[in-house]
Amino acid sequence: MGSRLTDSRQYAHLWGTAELAQVFDERARLQSWLDILAALAAAQARLGIIPAEAAAAITSHARAESLDLDFVAEQTRRTGHSMLGLIRGLQQVLPESAREHVYVGATVQDVTDTWFALVMRDVGALVWRDLRAIEESLVEIAAAHRDTVMVGRTHGQPGAPITFGFKVASWADEVRRHLDRLREGRPRWLVGQLAGAVGVLGYFEPAGPALRAEFCAELGLGDPGISWLTSRDRVAEFGAVLSMICGTLARIGNEVYELQRPEIGELREPTTSDVVGSITMPHKRNPEGSEHLDTLARLVRANAAVLVEGMVVGHERDGRGWKAEWSALPEVCLLTGTALDLARRLLAGLVVDVDTMQANVDRHGDRLASERLLAGLSQRLGKHAAQQVMHEALRPGSSDTRPLVDALVAVSAATEEECRGWLARPAAGAAGVMVDTVVGRARAARAAEPDTWQ
Repeated sequence: MGSRLTDSRQYAHLWGTAELAQVFDERARLQSWLDILAALAAAQARLGIIPAEAAAAITSHARAESLDLDFVAEQTRRTGHSMLGLIRGLQQVLPESAREHVYVGATVQDVTDTWFALVMRDVGALVWRDLRAIEESLVEIAAAHRDTVMVGRTHGQPGAPITFGFKVASWADEVRRHLDRLREGRPRWLVGQLAGAVGVLGYFEPAGPALRAEFCAELGLGDPGISWLTSRDRVAEFGAVLSMICGTLARIGNEVYELQRPEIGELREPTTSDVVGSITMPHKRNPEGSEHLDTLARLVRANAAVLVEGMVVGHERDGRGWKAEWSALPEVCLLTGTALDLARRLLAGLVVDVDTMQANVDRHGDRLASERLLAGLSQRLGKHAAQQVMHEALRPGSSDTRPLVDALVAVSAATEEECRGWLARPAAGAAGVMVDTVVGRARAARAAEPDTWQ
């Protein structure tokens, strides 16, 4: 068992996914670094910087399974250098003629920053896939419940009627904006790094810019045009977008968490017969999934903040922010992937209790219609005068629970016939129209964009 929850056999499923473990597992990371070294050698060979035979040998031997990983770790500790252990491990398995041509002119940050770009590419593709699946579920739910009236709540209190479709459409619209952010950010984030000591590519003069272009193309990444050793906004922005995505998922989770409470009872998250709600209180059905979305989002925000902190660094290289990213970025990615997987399953099996939604509306009587009555009365008295009349009629703090219409009639503010006319307006206002707008917009966007992150 690992010392961290993400490595625990018992708890790893709560803090990461198998797909993302394949990205961040140590062997996978080392293989990515080796792939980057091989790409660098291939690009250098094409420009005549190293022999083509050496580049071919580096490419064929740059396999994590071929290296003595204990030796790599020992040499990393011994030298105190982040990359030298891997370099020496690779040199061990290379023919002698190729050993001097590994890692020529490059730095640790060239390798690790380029790895970050590859990580953002791989993780972004998974996030795009899962977020689109979540959007699809939300759009379907919103359309199905376009006219399902429920209590709209503000400050935790019953306010005026909305529809459940309206609530879900607001989630779907937020998810669509995240998809836009992923699409727009992709060309900014997916760029390689080949900078050399202080970023000016002095080792490779005059071939530096051409080599960087070849190197990036070899890995399928964009050429940044200028080194970004201490310009960490790309990593920070990617982490911020993931934290915002998790914020949306937590908002959805919080709604399910609250509306699942038995005294409200409008939603229920999916479960199985094997799930135990409480060992000491067997009657309970705990909202484990929706609750965990909030937990994950908190941790993602905390780690994303570390990435933003990394933007404040000094001069042309500064390990304080950059090395903190080595810890924070994987955490952001692992936790976000878990949140997306959990949200997909929660929404796919979400139980919507339409009858309870209507019963909760009925329980509050015509007091949920105070906004419509205020609008009608305002046409006669003016908005602020009408508000004062209703304030007096409702007598805040009193035990008067009679229907609002009766209270208005009793103070001669309006006739019962007038009130009934005002109440004839749609209970949920333009909720249905807005649901149609969001659903139509999402479906049009989905039809025009690729399924994969491009």
